Amino acid sequence: MKLAKFPRIRLGHGPTPLEPMPRLSELLGGPNLWIKRDDCTGLATGGNKTRKLEYLMAEALAQGADTVITQGATQSNHARQTAAAAARLGLQCHIILEDRTGYKQEEYRHSGNVFFDVLMGASVSEVPADTDMDAAMAALAEQLRARGKKPYVIPGGGSNTVGALGYVTCALELVDQANNTGLVIDTLVHATGSAGTQAGLVVGLEGARSQIPVLGIGVRAARKPQEDRVFGLAERTAEMLAVPGSVARESVVANCDYVGDGYGLPTAGMIEAVTLLSRTEGILLDPVYSGKGMAGLIDLIRKKHFKKGQNVVFLHTGGAVGLFGYRQAFDGLKPATT
Repeated sequence: MKLAKFPRIRLGHGPTPLEPMPRLSELLGGPNLWIKRDDCTGLATGGNKTRKLEYLMAEALAQGADTVITQGATQSNHARQTAAAAARLGLQCHIILEDRTGYKQEEYRHSGNVFFDVLMGASVSEVPADTDMDAAMAALAEQLRARGKKPYVIPGGGSNTVGALGYVTCALELVDQANNTGLVIDTLVHATGSAGTQAGLVVGLEGARSQIPVLGIGVRAARKPQEDRVFGLAERTAEMLAVPGSVARESVVANCDYVGDGYGLPTAGMIEAVTLLSRTEGILLDPVYSGKGMAGLIDLIRKKHFKKGQNVVFLHTGGAVGLFGYRQAFDGLKPATT
């Protein structure tokens, strides 16, 4: 795989740390837990989208764009990181936010990621649930072209073949870290949503012949459509890298039992997971992605899905700033007992 032939602009801090989580491991009494800290990529509090934006923004500049357009849910981590990347590169940024939860609380609609979007100079518009977001971005792009702008449209989550290259790179980085430290990784677990992170990881790990399986914990769709979406993007990414057919369908696995009532809607498992990790390891998760991903991992450990002594790595995709928009979900939180 010749990643070097694709334009890339370095926006993040890397390689991100790979750290043990001894207190959480002891508390759960299952496998040895590790965490890959992609919350530490550094771009406006970091997150997984930074890796994707390194390739997406490079393509935007190569095409002569002066403006970027993207979309996401109200408390979108992707939107915040896109706004930061645009500010850093001197591009205008237009964000369309979809109301996927129906929450009307002021802190949800205007704090956290939304506040950061505005702070970094992005133009933010809101649309109701079930809006055709691709069509909305296309219409906005036409309006901007009519005004003489040169827009570059970034899909939700940065999840296309170009964005997925960021997680092909991450997969190779993780393999290198594991080899250098003598860590045998039995499973890599992460939250999967728009598909780009999981697709890139699978392509990278398969391409490196790492024998590291990837387990995505779904945060939005049911299992079959999620796996189909990830596999389709993985296939297209592999073709772009000139290694067609390198990803086996059985390598794409998503457990979508932890979505709860829907995307962005809190679950008891998410609240427990966010609380447990903050109180055992001092690490903040987010309420939409990594919180539900960790909730799935914790439940699977309790169900003996993993064996004692195995090494399980959790990829932290970032987004803790979104907690400010979800404070009401933690209203019943009590101090730790002593």
